[in-house]
Amino acid sequence: QVQLVESGGGLVQAGGSLRLSCAASGRTFSTYLMGWFRQTPGKEREFVTTIRWSGGSTYYADSVKGRFIISTDNAKNTVYLQMNSLKPEDTAVYYCAAALGSRRGGVRTTRESEYDAWGQGTQVTVSS
Repeated sequence: QVQLVESGGGLVQAGGSLRLSCAASGRTFSTYLMGWFRQTPGKEREFVTTIRWSGGSTYYADSVKGRFIISTDNAKNTVYLQMNSLKPEDTAVYYCAAALGSRRGGVRTTRESEYDAWGQGTQVTVSS
């Protein structure tokens, strides 16, 4: 299995930036995709972005396109989420997730049910 640990959350003013990290351990060689999701109280977990673990292809939700950037450092088994121009509506618990093995949708795999491993989440709060 793959274990995931997120870090980097916190409180930031609107318009500011944060970078989240997700460190992976275990059977990382079987990882196909890494994704970020977010969740606010009373709502379902929402897709944010994905990246092929081998690098290259990425996919973003419309709500974050042009503001967030996902990247990987395979030498460190880490995926990052650079969040810029943050808005109060970005406030949520952010989770990273790993999909082990290929997926039919490729990098456009957005359903949480298609991810096999999840981190514990990190809180991001954007004040207005």
